Order: sequence, then structure tokens, then C-alpha cells
Amino acid sequence: MIKKKRTWKFWISRTLLVVFVLGGLWLANLIWFKPFNIKHFYDKLFVELALDSPEITTALGIPVIYDWYKTDLDDISPAKQLESFDKLKDDYATLLSYNFENQSPENQLNTKILSFYLKSQVDGEPFLDYGYPVNQMFGIQSGLPSMMESAHKLEDKSDIEAYIARLSKFDIKFDQLIENLKISESKGIIPPKFIIKILLDEMKGFVGTATNNTKATDKKATAVKSNILYTNFEIKVNKLTEIDEEGKTNFKKQVENEIEITVFPAYKKLITYFEKLNEKATNDAGVWKFPNGGAYYRYQLKQMTTLDLDPEEVHQLGLSEVSRIKKEMNAILDSEGYADSTKTLGEIVQKLNTEERFLYPNTDEGREMIIKEFERILSEASANLDDAFNVRPKAKLEVQRVPEFKQDGQVAAYYNGPAMDGSRGGVFYANLRNTHETVKYGMKTLAYHEGIPGHHFQIAIQSELKDVPVIPFTAYAEGWALYSEQVAWELGFYENDPFGNLGRLQAEMFRAVRLVVDTGIHHKKWTREVAIDYMVANTGRNTSEVVSEIERYIVMPGQACAYKIGMMKILELREHAKTQLGDRFDLRDFHDAVLKNGSVPLGILEEIVQNYIDDHK
Repeated sequence: MIKKKRTWKFWISRTLLVVFVLGGLWLANLIWFKPFNIKHFYDKLFVELALDSPEITTALGIPVIYDWYKTDLDDISPAKQLESFDKLKDDYATLLSYNFENQSPENQLNTKILSFYLKSQVDGEPFLDYGYPVNQMFGIQSGLPSMMESAHKLEDKSDIEAYIARLSKFDIKFDQLIENLKISESKGIIPPKFIIKILLDEMKGFVGTATNNTKATDKKATAVKSNILYTNFEIKVNKLTEIDEEGKTNFKKQVENEIEITVFPAYKKLITYFEKLNEKATNDAGVWKFPNGGAYYRYQLKQMTTLDLDPEEVHQLGLSEVSRIKKEMNAILDSEGYADSTKTLGEIVQKLNTEERFLYPNTDEGREMIIKEFERILSEASANLDDAFNVRPKAKLEVQRVPEFKQDGQVAAYYNGPAMDGSRGGVFYANLRNTHETVKYGMKTLAYHEGIPGHHFQIAIQSELKDVPVIPFTAYAEGWALYSEQVAWELGFYENDPFGNLGRLQAEMFRAVRLVVDTGIHHKKWTREVAIDYMVANTGRNTSEVVSEIERYIVMPGQACAYKIGMMKILELREHAKTQLGDRFDLRDFHDAVLKNGSVPLGILEEIVQNYIDDHK
């Protein structure tokens, strides 16, 4: 018998077959079973999150996966929510099953971060139907159009068809939302009347049913073509060169049709639901009114601050910080000739805010001037950070105004991080509904907080890190942004600018007051009006801005406490590092330790800083 000679083709094909089989086994194990090692488990959770949430995939701009699911919206049905929660509990149990001692130091850190996050979610099981998924800050009714406008790409025919497909699914999403709201309602989880009024005004404005004198037929056509879902599509598609005018017109007609027959009816159904819910609502502001509301608020405080804090202790801490900062603000006002013992600090600052030298014209030209000034401040800051930072984000930063359709219920500013695929940078959104709310001497601090070296530095740097869990911890992120305001002052960015420093202290006072009013509303049963009066009296912020802020704390219990708690923890850790290292302390190295591990709970940040200290002794 002659033995057949095996050629190089045979061996290559055999090798490829083995690789394919092994790769298939690895992939199957990754998806359906417990992964072989902890690193693969992290990857599995991230992949599953992306596959399970088309909207997160779109918002993050995840390469490849983005295109797989760009026609879909998230399934938020009650059944899906319970399924997701059960999976979360299973994931936590799987994580705990890995041998912690056998993991590398990097993986041990990642395990601690992920474990904290998963356990905090599991601990929320008694409160699954609590909270307000429809609210003036980040509710689905505004978040979905925002995602379509800011994150859904419109670069080719496939993107266009996906955009239209998503519009056609708004009714399914809103039906699921109403089903969830009814479950919450049955448990006594009902927003206050004044929040419902904001929501109804916003949604009626969105669909063009707000009261006016326009004829019905004209109003319907105008509402559709002036809606952000249409104008966003029209502007972006008009720029495409590979689609002819006839094709563009056809696509615009399809978008117009979906808005009219699917999107608007979905919103009107939600409007009807809230009009009926308003009959059951009260003006009680805090979550103390919920069943087991006290326990829910303590849970929320821990979720937001990542520390186990007593609401009364947080309240007293806030009062102490308000007293300290007030003295520093009064010292500047005295030196600038604004002392007045007959007025509160808030009254003095509010009057200062009306001086023409500190205001921009409340016109489109004034809004453009504000955008340009923010850009100048950020450019100047970026050029003068070498003494404080080794690490810098690669992603660019833009300044844009808050979209007009949602500006009335929004806060003064917020930040959106860059896409993972690099298709867009970070965006600092400024609310320009009334330019007189953007007082000139407060602009530096706002820019440092939202942009450089605040949120943009932290969030963009985290998005560029490898092998780090992408989990947002509010106390870390907002604590860093507030800490950045102080760093800017320490670096001399407010030199010879006493009013700018007053703006910085006013911003810190704002966060100290938040400790008082958040615990006041949800723990001490303060009314909305008492909280507004306290914040106005102690910060001097414009009353309209304060109203928006207080209403934000009402729908986001505990979140407002994260800023000052996070800042104070970072400052505490920095002082500890200085004491331990003495002359060997370098601010740049400290910031590396804080930033290069991504967003972490404050207790874990303490461990990271201690490791940094031990390594530099």
C-alpha cells in the first residue's frame, strides 16, 4: 500500500480547521457559558450589553455592532426588564465564582469595580418599579429624539433607511413605556403635579398641540416639518452627494409620514396617560411619600455617592460647607464694594447678575458670542495644563447649545462623551434659552467643569483606555468635574479676576447647597418652594435656573449629592498623598492615578491612591 503524500495545502487546511473549531468552542463558551477566564467575562458583559441595547450601541458609536442594530430601539417591556434583572443577578453570581487571588492586580481592580456595580444593582431589587422614567431631564420622551439627532448617523442610504425604521417603532416603544408606568402607578410611584405639568407642556410642544391661533391643517404640517426629527434629517441628508434630489425628496416624505402617523400618535397617547395620572398626583416633592420611601432614598444616596451615608449626616455636612463658602464669597464682595448687611448673600449676587457688564444680549448674536467665549476659555485652559497633567484626551471638544426643543426643562449645561469609533468628539452643551442666565463671571467655571479639565478630560480619557470597565459612577465623574474647578483656581486661571473667583465659589456653594436641599426634599419632607427659597438665598442664582435645578433633584433623588461628596473625597485623598509623600508628591502623577483607571467607586479610588502612594515612597 502506497502512503499518500500530504501536501502543504493539507496541513494548512488541517490547521485552519483546528483553529476554527477551537475558535468556535471559545466563542460558544464566551456567549453561552462561563468564560474560561475573568478577562473574557468582562468582554462578555460588554458585548451582551451592546447586543441587548441598540440605543447604547448607537450612543457609544461601537464599531461594527453599530450597523447591526441601527434599525432597532431598546425593548423596555416589563417582561424584558425582569429578564434583564434576572440575568444581572446571574452575572453577579458568576463574577463571584472566579478565584480572586489568582487574578492579576489589574483584573482584581476590574473585578472590584464590576462587583460593586453589579451588587448595587442587585440591591435595588425592592425598588425595581421606583423612579420616574418620564421626566424633564432624561426621560424617554426627550432622550429618544436626542439620540436620533446626536448619535444616529446619516451618512448613506443604509443609515437613512435605519432612521426611518426607527421612527416606525416609536409606537411600540411608547406602548411598552406606558405599560411600565401603569405598574409603577399601581405601587404609588407617581410624580408630583408640577413635574407632570412640565412634561405635558414639553410633549404638547413637541407634537405641535400647544395652544395657539394657527389653523389646524397648517399647524399639523408646521409641527411635523419643524420637529427636530424632521429638521435633523433634512439638514444632514441635504449634505449627501451620492443621493440625487429625487431620492432625497422621497426619503424626506417617508420621514414626514412616519412622524405624522407613528411618532406623534405615540406622544399623544403618552400625553393622554399623564393627563389622567395628574388626577391622582399631589404636590409632595420627595420620595419619602413612596412605600418604604426612606429606604429607597438611602439606596439612591449610596447609588449616587458610592458611599453608605446617612441622610442626616449629609444634610449637616451641607450646612457646614454652606457656612464656610459663604464667608469666602462675602470677603470678595466686601473687597469689591458690594457689602450690604441688610441683604442676604443671594440677594447681593442676584443684583450683581443684572449688571450690564456681566450680560450678553438675549439675541442670536448674543448666543453666538457666548459659544465663542466658551471656546476661547477652553482653548486657553488646554494650553496651560502641563504643570498639572501628564495624560490628555485625544478626542476633540465642541461647544453647542442645548437643542431648543428641550431647553426649557434642562439645566445650565451638560456634557456628552465622544463616540468609541472616533466619529465624533465630546460635546459641551450650553443652555441658551435666556442668555441672561449665562453670567459672564461664571463662564470660566462652567467651562472648566463641563470641558477642560473636567468632564471632557475624565470621560474622553476613559473612553480611550483599554481593558477598563466602562461604568459611570456619578460621584467619581461629578466629583472630578467639581474638583477640576478648584484645580483651575490653584493653577492661576482666576488670577486678577476676583469676580471670576466669585463665580467659582458660587458654583461650589451651589453644590454645597445641593447637599442641603436634596436631603431636605427627600429626607426632611421639604416642599419644592422651601427648597427653591433656600437655594436662591444662598447662591444668588437666577430664580428660573434654581427652579429647574430643584425640579431636577426631585426626579433624581441623591444625584445632586454626588458632586460635593466626590470632590471632597478627591481633595481628602490628595492631602493624604501630600502628607505621605512630602517632596516626592507630584500633582501630575496624582492625576494619573485618579484618571488612568477610569470611573470607580470612591472606596476603590481610595485603594488606588494608596497604591500610588506606596509605589512612590
